[in-house]
Amino acid sequence: MEQKNDVTEIPVDVLAQKVLDGEQLFILDVRTTDAFDDWKIEGENVEIINKPYFELIDSIDSIMHQLPKNNPIYVICNKGGSSQMVGQNIKEAGYENVLSIKGGMNAWSELLVPIKIGDISGGEITQFVRIGKGCLSYLIESNGECAIVDTNRMIDQYEDFIKKNKLQLKHLIDTHLHADHISGGRILAEKTGATYHLPPKDAEEVTFSYSSLEEGEEIKIGDVIIQVLYSPGHTIGSTSLIVDEKYLLTGDILFVDSIGRPDLAGKAEDWVNDLRQTLYKTYRNLADNLYVLPAHYMGINEMSKNGSIVEKLSVLFERNHGLNIESEEEFRKTVSENLPPQPNSYQQIRDTNMGRLNPDFDKQREMEIGPNRCAVR
Repeated sequence: MEQKNDVTEIPVDVLAQKVLDGEQLFILDVRTTDAFDDWKIEGENVEIINKPYFELIDSIDSIMHQLPKNNPIYVICNKGGSSQMVGQNIKEAGYENVLSIKGGMNAWSELLVPIKIGDISGGEITQFVRIGKGCLSYLIESNGECAIVDTNRMIDQYEDFIKKNKLQLKHLIDTHLHADHISGGRILAEKTGATYHLPPKDAEEVTFSYSSLEEGEEIKIGDVIIQVLYSPGHTIGSTSLIVDEKYLLTGDILFVDSIGRPDLAGKAEDWVNDLRQTLYKTYRNLADNLYVLPAHYMGINEMSKNGSIVEKLSVLFERNHGLNIESEEEFRKTVSENLPPQPNSYQQIRDTNMGRLNPDFDKQREMEIGPNRCAVR
């Protein structure tokens, strides 16, 4: 850890592991109240308070009654600068164990935590948890080959994993055209020579070449077969993947505790019926012992003890409210009236994923800031 202005910095990956391990954590978030209310660090044993940094420049008296005397105080801001300043003020007030979160919420948003889900033929499947945004992506490996599904834009973290495990990347697959985060699939495919797959019904306006992801197609990775299943509803092209006849990757159609929203391309009325058809007929006809692996999660209540997000399809048929609405009219009302706000910059993100925009790094980061909002509440 680095020393800067007498306040120790802690990397976001260390903090994330503490969150996943269920440690008792006290966090002081010094961003503006609006930013905090929109999006914050969450965890089972995380206590977090908010006080904008500009109210703490001259004095921390207003929060001293809330600060723990004997436990670490973790301070976070947007980029890591203001948290250093506030942390120094807290130390000078007599608190010894004060840590600034390096890179702030920007770094928290971009961290991917790899968690092994289970074994498959000749290899295993790893879930990359983007803990600061709720995005989930998957690396499927078998006999030295691998594919990545729903790649985030932070491709260096996948590259490090691939290099460490001596894998050859063969395929990048997006289950749909994403609207809440920028895909790294096409860029990583161009960089490595792997094949980039995208559902054709979501790709009618893209500006680049791709391999069409078609119903009934099989993609081979080592000894593993990935079966392609057309499952519209979140988007017109939404596609699911069955991996090794064991795992069902549902994209943004079905989550552990909710279902996908059908409105991010402005066609909710058109796609509600597709969503119901996929959830209530297509998925019902699948083996219910499949393990569901979604592309997002909404909250820590969906996490297993090791931090992974996975559940049997049979369990979701029993417990997920979105799979148990008998009336079509009630279903339509539920998915049209229980929607969170649109994701930040969602149209710009869609245009970027179609190749229409080419924003620089800072702009991409700005576009993605905030929580994911791909589910019906």
